[in-house]
Amino acid sequence: MIVPINPTHPQPRLIRRVVEALAQGAVISYPTDTVYGIGCDIFSKSGIERIYQLKDRSRKKPLSFICSDLKDISRYAQVSDAAYRVMRKHLPGPYTFILEATKEVPRIMMSKRRTVGIRVPENPICLELVRELMHPIITTSANVNEESPIVDPKEIDTKLGKVLDLVIDGGALPNVPSTVIDLTGDFPYVIREGKGPIDWVAA
Repeated sequence: MIVPINPTHPQPRLIRRVVEALAQGAVISYPTDTVYGIGCDIFSKSGIERIYQLKDRSRKKPLSFICSDLKDISRYAQVSDAAYRVMRKHLPGPYTFILEATKEVPRIMMSKRRTVGIRVPENPICLELVRELMHPIITTSANVNEESPIVDPKEIDTKLGKVLDLVIDGGALPNVPSTVIDLTGDFPYVIREGKGPIDWVAA
């Protein structure tokens, strides 16, 4: 099922409709500021299990999730003063930041390092979803296995519609993933270069 939502001014009634589905364990596809994501409520164990299955993803590769703001991040991750300054400057934006997890993060989300990947995308639709749901949603690119992310919501519906509960159409997106930066050490470390600039990392 495709649900068209205005990408700059998301309609509240449609956001509520999607959030109601998420609260009941739905797995959805939605736009971010990089590629279309697949996600569910972070506290939906069944939803997370479904995402691992449809992505054929190793449990050794933990899933990232979207928070609404810096205050929300501090509930789920240990944020040093240095990490806070970095994120305050670059979020919302096309970055995934790796941080040490708190006990609020469900065990199914944990890596052996007890770290988590956290995003605050500059996209009104996914931020409104998180705010309305009042806790994070899982984010992983809308693809199968290691194929390139699918950037068109209609193609997502065609290829993955049978295993998703709904697909949000927020317009076509560029096929550029987020930049992944580890903030668990003394200095930021680039794990993957993507849409987010990294010229500030070495500064």
